[in-house]
Amino acid sequence: MMTELNTYYISQEEPTKSCLLALRHFILDFDPAITESWTHRMPMFRYHGKLFCYLWTDKKSYTPYIGIYKGTEVDHPELILGARKKMKIMYIDPEQDIPVNKLQAILEMARELY
Repeated sequence: MMTELNTYYISQEEPTKSCLLALRHFILDFDPAITESWTHRMPMFRYHGKLFCYLWTDKKSYTPYIGIYKGTEVDHPELILGARKKMKIMYIDPEQDIPVNKLQAILEMARELY
């Protein structure tokens, strides 16, 4: 059965689709306490049931990004606040390898807040 969550991923065009699927896999493998859900019409990841991060694409450039809840409390140069009040995002270039070391560091800093 196709869920809205799976439909979101497969409806993306390449290379964004592969990038988002790789990010999904990376986040879920990061910690066994992380679960995925379809919340606010987007893929959300929860840590021990609390909102942790999400995946989305920029409306204009279609560049995928990861959004970090409690992002304002995470100090990392790759995270951008922009016009947001609580969350920071990190753009991921779908044409390049995912910067796993940076992403790992960001997720570790975010996890410490829970």
